[in-house]
Amino acid sequence: MSIRNLKNILIADAVTCTGVFAIGLLAATPVGALLGLPANVVAIGGWICLAAALLMVVAALQKAPNAALVKLIALGNLGWVAASFAVVATFAAAMTGIGIAVVVAQAFAVLGFAILEWKGAAVSAQAITA
Repeated sequence: MSIRNLKNILIADAVTCTGVFAIGLLAATPVGALLGLPANVVAIGGWICLAAALLMVVAALQKAPNAALVKLIALGNLGWVAASFAVVATFAAAMTGIGIAVVVAQAFAVLGFAILEWKGAAVSAQAITA
């Protein structure tokens, strides 16, 4: 993986996080109803994503993204994955089929970002020491 690829991954992750933030801010109630989740769970997820997106943009704008920051982002994504499955476990009885599918699918997508970012952190660390 190149630094350019890592930066593209970070930007793609930030864009998806920004989308979740927008949904949580602007449409928590209808999206919550569609998924079968309380609106405050959708809204809280959005605010978490805003903070994550800001870190991702900071890392992507660096000449070589700081490896420790990229690892922090990857670990945060793993926390998001765990929280997503906890949401399904907690609210499964109230969730719609679409809601369960969406939460599980996005958890796996975020896991993909976490894996790529973790691998990218090693590339970034090598670029900084080279």
